[in-house]
Amino acid sequence: MTADLDATFAALADPTRRAILARLAAGEATVTELAAPFAMSQPAVSKHLRVLERAGLVSRGRDGQRRPCRLEARPLRQATAWLADYRDYWAESYQRLDALLDELRDAGDGVP
Repeated sequence: MTADLDATFAALADPTRRAILARLAAGEATVTELAAPFAMSQPAVSKHLRVLERAGLVSRGRDGQRRPCRLEARPLRQATAWLADYRDYWAESYQRLDALLDELRDAGDGVP
């Protein structure tokens, strides 16, 4: 699972790849359709797609002559689950900090 997370986060590190995933969240698209909003060539977009495919975030199908790309949710679910543990940790930390600030305020130590 660690290698999967590493690949997912490495793929998500690039803003172009995140934009491609955001577009694919709306539905399937071809490389030509994915390249349209970017100031880059189709081969450059294809390189980004290969990174996303290796991470399992994108798959390509075949529909006659079309090779539509689609978003694959499993790696994103794994990354979200991993991040949720840290979200819980930080929420608990903030709750402890709030409690400490309340104690200091109640003790009259000059904390506003």
